[in-house]
Amino acid sequence: MNLAETHPSGLPASAGPVFDVLAAMVRGLTGLALVLLVLLVCAEIVTRFFFNHSLMIVEELAGYLVVGLTLFGASLSLRNNSLFQVGFVLHALPSGTQRLLNLLFMLLSLGVCGVLIWQTCKLVMSSYARGNVAPTTLMTPLWIPQLLVPLGLLMIALFIVEKLIVTLRTGRAE
Repeated sequence: MNLAETHPSGLPASAGPVFDVLAAMVRGLTGLALVLLVLLVCAEIVTRFFFNHSLMIVEELAGYLVVGLTLFGASLSLRNNSLFQVGFVLHALPSGTQRLLNLLFMLLSLGVCGVLIWQTCKLVMSSYARGNVAPTTLMTPLWIPQLLVPLGLLMIALFIVEKLIVTLRTGRAE
């Protein structure tokens, strides 16, 4: 299905305004995280070059931001049909088979996301209960950056659900 046929603006097919608002929020947060990452790295470069001094926190914060950007960016890529595609194999099959394989893949992906969300939530709860902190200057409570993983996976799962809804509504694989 041509996305331009689905949505006049050329945006990905949507299962409703809730998913559109969620995608806008994720886009805003990932944009902000990217700007913050660039500013942190630039500040570190400037302080090292001109003052021969490190801010001592940039590496840690940059790592957290990269993890968040990766997972939340993957959710947006999935929504925009630019992730998890092997088009040359799929497009060689009849449309009914394509739809069935897409549905099976989405259900399997949703199951994997569910298991990963559950396990990473257990990790976050364990770190919180134990009071684990990063062995760094900031001594960040580890549950805070670890929370990015289940939240990012949750966004991926929600956009998989959206694709399932769109596929079942339209009768075509998106």
